[in-house]
Order: sequence, then C-alpha cells, then structure tokens
Amino acid sequence: MRKGLFSLFLLTALSASAQMKWNERYQQYIDQYKDIAIEQMRRWRVPASITLAQGIFESGAGQSALVLRSNNHFGIKCHGWTGRKVYKDDDARDECFRAYDTAFDSFEDHSQFLATGQRYRSLFSLQPTDYKGWARGLKAAGYATNPKYADQLIELIQLYRLYKYDTAKDYDRFMTERTKDHAVNGQQLHPIRIYNKNYYLYARRGDTFRAIGEEIGISYKKIAKYNERDRDERLTEGEIIWLKKKQKRAPKEYKNHLHYVRQGESMYSIAQSYGIRLKSLYKMNKLKPDYDICVGDALRLR
Repeated sequence: MRKGLFSLFLLTALSASAQMKWNERYQQYIDQYKDIAIEQMRRWRVPASITLAQGIFESGAGQSALVLRSNNHFGIKCHGWTGRKVYKDDDARDECFRAYDTAFDSFEDHSQFLATGQRYRSLFSLQPTDYKGWARGLKAAGYATNPKYADQLIELIQLYRLYKYDTAKDYDRFMTERTKDHAVNGQQLHPIRIYNKNYYLYARRGDTFRAIGEEIGISYKKIAKYNERDRDERLTEGEIIWLKKKQKRAPKEYKNHLHYVRQGESMYSIAQSYGIRLKSLYKMNKLKPDYDICVGDALRLR
C-alpha cells in the first residue's frame, strides 16, 4: 500500500469537487498533459485516461507540494530509486519520494512503474479502452488504500471524457518522438512539435514527403496534401512540414494581430508559418489567389 493520509485527503477533496461540478483547474491539467499521456499509452500501453486521472488525483491537478518540490505527479516512493529524492510525511514520517527534473520524466517513470511491476502485470492483458477494468485492477493490486479509488478514477474519466484519448487517431503515435531527439538503428529521427492544434517538424537536407512518411508511419501523399504541395516535390532544409490538415485560422492570441509581409515571404510561407490553410489566408484577407503580395502588406491571421 503506497497511499497515505495526505493522498487520501487529496482523493476525497478532488472526488467531491468532481461530483459537484466541472473544475477549470482539472481541465487545464488535462490540456497541459494529455499529449504526454497519449505518448505514454503508445509506448507503454497504459491508457491515457488512467494516466491523466491518476495524475489529477495524486498531484492535486499539479498543485501538490510534492509536485512543486519534485515534479512527482504520481506520488511514487523511492523503492530502490537511485536518483534525486525528497522526503515528506505520508504513511510514516519523513518518507522517501522520487524526484524528477521534469513532469515528462515523472509520467515516463509512472508508466515504467506499472509496466515493470509484477503486481500490475495482469492489467496489460486488458483492452486499452477498458478504463474501468484498469481502474478496478489498480485498486485490487494495491495502488491505493482508499476503498473508493476505482470509482473515483472512473467518475473523473467520465466527467472529463478522458476515454476519448484512449482511442486517439493514428497520427497521435508521432508524439512519442516530439519532445526530444530520438534514434532508431542509429538514425536520428525528426523531433515532432505542436502548434495551432497540429503537429509539425522541420525538414532536413534531402528530405522528401515519402521519406518523412516512412519514418513516422503516415501516407506521404497525405502529408503532401496537408502541406498543399505535390507529393513528389523535394523539400527545402528548415521548412515546416505539417502532419495534419492545417487550421483555417491562426491561434486565438492572433485575434487582433496583423502580419506585415517581410522581404522574401510569400502567401504560402506565411500560411505555413502559422499553420493556416493557404486558401483560408486568401479568404480572410479578401484576396484573389493570383494576388502578388508586397513587402509591408498587412494580413489578418484570424
């Protein structure tokens, strides 16, 4: 049993809030960490819904003292840990907890903790969409002492529809590579980044849509279409390549912002830089597709 009085208090308080009404702080936590949770699901087969629900419960939606001191989002104690440690009262006084450099490291260690622990082995025979089975299995395996732990996880998953992240579309598997450089068979893969509700990477010298498609497991024809390009076209080093269909507008922060055309820019390069469909950029600015922009032109982005 690894949950003490402090964690039990958090569980009770959070459950009560979830039963009463939707909580903006919980939603902010979900928005901030859902991509990492999906990434963990792809790598370790832990349902993203379970990871997010446990993260909210164990960390007070990212506000617990343990998170602020050590980036420990899941309350995992040392148990042979050789890395940095912090101490706090839990089941006993001054207990040892694992400390991490980043939240990502905490999520990664949580997944490994479940995937390599003997007591949780049976959970990995469940379907990834069986969040109820996972919640009950975690309680049965001794993850928590709170008798209502499984019900609370299930309630949170249903209230915030976290189950939708357990069936994320195929393109979400890219996220396993987006946070840092990664190599397979000695080949360095493209880091994938997120902007304007989309995923993108920077082309390297000699890149083609076909080569990128083979690396990340998406049809190169689709990638070319997302970028409004010919599928056989060679790419320029450093240009942005989008991995989903682009948005019609730039992010909300550009609502009252104009883009002033600079030397060397084109409507296409501007649309690419903001993750906007080229047709939409023309339409927002009431321009015809044959219009030649000039340096200093002011373009709306939303």
